[in-house]
Amino acid sequence: MRTIANIVLAAGIALGVSMTTVAAQQPAQLKPGTPAAMAAAREILAMKNVSAMFSNAVPNIVQRTKDTLVQTNLNYQKDLNEVALVVAKETAGREKEIAEQMAKIYANDFTEQELKDLVTFYKSPLGQKLLAQEPKSIAASMQYMNQWAQSFAEEVNGKFRAEMRKRGKEI
Repeated sequence: MRTIANIVLAAGIALGVSMTTVAAQQPAQLKPGTPAAMAAAREILAMKNVSAMFSNAVPNIVQRTKDTLVQTNLNYQKDLNEVALVVAKETAGREKEIAEQMAKIYANDFTEQELKDLVTFYKSPLGQKLLAQEPKSIAASMQYMNQWAQSFAEEVNGKFRAEMRKRGKEI
């Protein structure tokens, strides 16, 4: 099953959104959440299993960095492989920073009472169904969006070619 991060990335690619642009945006200043709001936000995130989204973030970034460095430093491949192990060990667990920031964002975006109400909702039968079904619904929606985007892109390409033909230019 796709993770939400992969779905968001796929959506960005399908819609032509530059991930560089997204990454370049500065994070918003967050007001501090109360301890109870933070606890409720963490509980919601745990119930939604959002840590699965970024559980491989650290090893993936280490691997991508190593791969990029190897491409331009082939003669250091053995050393870079060894260094990757050291860096991976030194940075293990840093993905927890993502979870903590997500909890802060939730505590910033929702009141303490709203977060408590959400916890109550997610523990209800409908909330449990939403937790179980939503990833499937999102995946099906993304599959449709990808198919639609591909079909639409082909249509747009055809329109470009037709307009260029009208100008006597075959592309």
